[in-house]
Amino acid sequence: MIFVTGGTGLIGSFLLQALRARGLAVRALHRGEIPNSAADGVEWLAGDLLDTDLLRAALTPDVTHVFHCAGLVSYAPQDEDLLLNVNVQGTAAVVDACLERPGIRLAHVSSVAALGGPAAGATARADGALPVTETSTWDLGAAHPAYATSKYLGELEVWRGVAEGLSAVIVNPSVVLGPGDWHRSSTRLLRYAHQQHRFYTRGLVNFVDVRDVVDHLMALALDQPSLQGERYILSAEALPLADFFRQAATAMQRRPPTVAVPGWAAEVIWRLEHARAVLTGARPLITKDTARAGRRPVVYPHAKVQSATGLGFRPLAETLAWCAKELAVNPTPSAAVTVT
Repeated sequence: MIFVTGGTGLIGSFLLQALRARGLAVRALHRGEIPNSAADGVEWLAGDLLDTDLLRAALTPDVTHVFHCAGLVSYAPQDEDLLLNVNVQGTAAVVDACLERPGIRLAHVSSVAALGGPAAGATARADGALPVTETSTWDLGAAHPAYATSKYLGELEVWRGVAEGLSAVIVNPSVVLGPGDWHRSSTRLLRYAHQQHRFYTRGLVNFVDVRDVVDHLMALALDQPSLQGERYILSAEALPLADFFRQAATAMQRRPPTVAVPGWAAEVIWRLEHARAVLTGARPLITKDTARAGRRPVVYPHAKVQSATGLGFRPLAETLAWCAKELAVNPTPSAAVTVT
């Protein structure tokens, strides 16, 4: 039996399909409605990630693996406490439940946001981008987005479990692309391209196909039991945002954004949005963190995970064509972009 948290999310929903395709028995935790497209044969368990009694009950003696895919993605200032509750306390609860069942193996879905910045003295690529690898260290003295901090602290809970004898691996995906509910996403890159906006910000976006996330995650957790206490970056490649939007819009037969927003303008916009949010209580359309996202050119090499699994990554064109096909089937745009 495999237990999955976040089974209705982008990564979790595709993971459930892949696990069932292997003929594995699967139990999944959910809070909202179960979508009609959910994988068949899944034993669904309604409840909250912070319900420790429920988690203990879910991990019956026949559960061998736990895939912790549940997490909150938000850059809104209003969600700082919720980020800590879900991404840190929720992960701690999963780790504690696993520790009570010796022999369980945990696969934790983190994020490249938890890796910190480039190492001191790192050599830049020809395009000026600096690599951030699995060995990068978190700078405790630096300012970090609340989301990144919550994912880093969540990882610390997993490392605590490892120190106490838990068998675990961690994956750190970049921007995850795939068809799903794009209204639940925080980055919404595909939605932005589909809506034919004129403006874009300069920067670099690192991305990965959700199918590749699932393939590597299962290979690490199920097929490589000797891999223990390691984390692995899952990212296909990096592109300037202008190129990404051009390819995404072309795949969906839409007009791409063509006007680059200067850095100073983005700084003005997020401050105005912050003031509007304070005065009205509305969620800001752009925050300081989203305005500055991608401005620091970093890339996330995937050499470590490829060495471990022997699997590759799909090119962007293939992923975008897949998402565009799903959009064509569904007249209401539903392609999702999620940072985990």
